[in-house]
Amino acid sequence: MKLDGYSAIVTGGASGLGAATARALAAAGAKVVVADLQDGFALAAELGGASIVGDVAEPDFAAAAVAHATQLAPLGALVNCAGVGNAGRILGRDGPISLDAFARVIRVNLVGSFNMLRVAAAAMERNTPQGEDGERGVIINTASIAAYDGQIGQAAYASSKAGIVGLTLPAARELARVGVRVVTIAPGLFETPMMQGLPAEVQASLGAAVPYPSRLGLPREYAALALHIVANTMLNGETIRLDGALRMAPR
Repeated sequence: MKLDGYSAIVTGGASGLGAATARALAAAGAKVVVADLQDGFALAAELGGASIVGDVAEPDFAAAAVAHATQLAPLGALVNCAGVGNAGRILGRDGPISLDAFARVIRVNLVGSFNMLRVAAAAMERNTPQGEDGERGVIINTASIAAYDGQIGQAAYASSKAGIVGLTLPAARELARVGVRVVTIAPGLFETPMMQGLPAEVQASLGAAVPYPSRLGLPREYAALALHIVANTMLNGETIRLDGALRMAPR
């Protein structure tokens, strides 16, 4: 899909994978809406787009983000990068993990992604079909290799990301009738704000565990894949691992 003349929404767009993707989409011609709990106004101004602050799992926020985008141009792409992690064993030293702690991760990562997807798809359905395939839009969700290789202490996070993987094919099948594709990226270990908060020696050790290239992934590498997914119409209904062949150990 060609993005020139279209808008795009990037959730979690104020930093990390989302910020790199927002820049890549803007460079490809899209008017980008940076949607995040953090203030993304400076980045939006840099890109000539817009910013909205709020919770991706709230219906009103999804509607407002799409309204911001469609005021700029027809909505052509949504990239869901917003997410949280909450390490905790099912049975910890003080007893079972809090149900609220588990539910919060599911709410942001899975419910939030679905919330944005459903409202964005409704806007994309109204687009004029593009090209010989009649494409109207692209939705990219972010899972994690934890969906497949969840480690001890990652029950909530791995479950939320596995839910996104499971959402991909049925959503792609249903939205095919309106010319909207759905693809998921499952990153491995990447340089994100969460990762950068760890000591340098820990980051180096984690990067060394990646078979090749033996380093942490770069946000621009995620953004490059997102941009390719937008451009390649045959990519649909699939989850793509972006992990340097890493398979995580139990702990």
